[in-house]
Amino acid sequence: MAAAESKYKRRLAEIAEDDKPPELDPDEDNNYQDYVSIKTRKAMRKEKLTSVRQRERKEEVEKVIHETIQAEKKRRGVANSLLAVSQKLRQEEELNRESREEAEVEAIQKEEENILDQVQMQMSTPLMSVRERAKGIVYTERMPSIGGWRPLKKYRDMPEEERAAIREKFFIETNGEDIPAPIKKFEEMRLPRGLLEGLKLKGIQRPTQIQMQGIPAALMGRDLIGIAFTGSGKTLVFGIPMILCSLEQEIRSRVQSSEGPYGLIIAPSRELAHQTYEVIEFYTDQLVEHHKEFPKLRTVLTIGGLSTGTQAGALRRGVHMVVATPGRLNDLLNKKKFSMAQCQYLCMDEADRMVDLGFEEEIRNTLDCFRGQRQTLLFSATMPKKIQDFAKTALVDPIVINVGRAGAANLDVIQEVEYVKQEAKLVYLLKCLQKTPPPVLIFCENKSDVDDVHEYLLLKGVEVVAIHGGLDQEERHEAIKSFKEGTKDVLIGTDVASKGLDFPAIQHVINFDMPKEIENYVHRIGRTGRCGRTGVATTFVNKNQEETILLDLKALLLEAGQNVPPFLMQLDSVADVHNVQEIGGVKGCAYCGGLGHRIANCPKLENTRQKTASGQKDYILTTGGRFGGTEGYAGDW
Repeated sequence: MAAAESKYKRRLAEIAEDDKPPELDPDEDNNYQDYVSIKTRKAMRKEKLTSVRQRERKEEVEKVIHETIQAEKKRRGVANSLLAVSQKLRQEEELNRESREEAEVEAIQKEEENILDQVQMQMSTPLMSVRERAKGIVYTERMPSIGGWRPLKKYRDMPEEERAAIREKFFIETNGEDIPAPIKKFEEMRLPRGLLEGLKLKGIQRPTQIQMQGIPAALMGRDLIGIAFTGSGKTLVFGIPMILCSLEQEIRSRVQSSEGPYGLIIAPSRELAHQTYEVIEFYTDQLVEHHKEFPKLRTVLTIGGLSTGTQAGALRRGVHMVVATPGRLNDLLNKKKFSMAQCQYLCMDEADRMVDLGFEEEIRNTLDCFRGQRQTLLFSATMPKKIQDFAKTALVDPIVINVGRAGAANLDVIQEVEYVKQEAKLVYLLKCLQKTPPPVLIFCENKSDVDDVHEYLLLKGVEVVAIHGGLDQEERHEAIKSFKEGTKDVLIGTDVASKGLDFPAIQHVINFDMPKEIENYVHRIGRTGRCGRTGVATTFVNKNQEETILLDLKALLLEAGQNVPPFLMQLDSVADVHNVQEIGGVKGCAYCGGLGHRIANCPKLENTRQKTASGQKDYILTTGGRFGGTEGYAGDW
């Protein structure tokens, strides 16, 4: 107690000493101050105390840092610095960010797998017949080769490394077991002389990539999924093997009345079916002309818009091959006009388009008419993962041949995209027609636009014809015929003219309306730049288009190395980072193939779901009204 009291007295003495005015020397007047105010003295004491506290705090901080560094050195056993510690913190943050991104990618992949599973359940595997599924019939062995065909010995003995090198050189991707070597000359495919002469007459000197790999695989009897850009000659890949398959059956046993067919080709549109029929007829005529011992193979075209009686009469006389659209084919089969009991060869051209156009029921009914195993071939320019996956489960040990990415645009086409207001389209169309000489194709989204553009160009003196689903078959056939013969310079049509049709030397394709799906865009511009020639495609876009389709278009242009206009470059989506990544082996959308979005926000899938829900609702309402009587159950539904 006494010590504390003495300490207190000393502190008071110090303060009194500080407050005592300084002693003055009468002889010294330098730096003389008359008076120091109490406020100033308090400020000086406060400043002194503050500086002491800051010094003590700084010493404490330095001590803590020193102890932290020493502890880190002791733990790691190496000399370390604050820079190293900060670097470590940044690395940990980077790892955390990468782990977050990986978690996001995994979540996206899981979500997309769930969506694809739902789509798979909705599609109900249309490539398998109900009878085979009900009886549990599963084919595991491949079909025998057509006519005992085998490649030449040098191709049979070719090592796998050399085969892979050829495929890599020609950008051919394959998937499957025991894939034959690609053959680079038609003469080495062991084809009849009549077919070779027919190829020469058509000016076809050497096979394209899909033909190099696809024709040998089909001749070996293999099930096949062929994906190649438009204008690559897919028709010959499935046409030549079907002709040889029918020829083999005819030589073994001549077809009698009401027998056949041995081969069937299904196409989504009348025009594509008619074009395929003409190709088959041309090569069967060449066979008879150069091989007198060969019989004439009969091919029947069964499409809507033509007389059912005429088609049924041709089928009754016996037929080797049938080229058909799903609706008319299903109608003739239901009426027992012919049978598929002898058919061993089935090809679906533009297979994904038929599924999208709602022909699942017709295809399933057609497959129910087969009475045994068949060789099945599927072809398209745009076959997304959804089609490939369910097709593989229905085919027997298939070979997948992919020339370029499924849904990619033909690199021989110069793509130009221009922003044109809706009201200025017709006037600007005349300017675009002057870019190239005829023939020119113009695509519109609906029938009314086709009629408007057709009438406008006729008033301007342009030699133009139109084609759409509202015209009867004779008018459609006459329009295409006059355009192919060159008597008309311009053909205007809806997407009915975009699927697989081969027009001679199209110089220019104009998309008057940007299609709502990127697949249709690819099919449209594929009408030009065919068989190695170059072409131009001009597309009008404006604010009426959805952002999703414009993002798909932007990604397609970037992929093909085309010029991207500034208004498209400005578009960007929230998920753009993930769109350009390959997640779960899929780049872009697994449902429609568009590169500008993922399947989780696919507008095409959403439209399909809405149509399915609407169809189910209509069915429930109809059923409720039928069985509800006057009780009002339809309203309850």
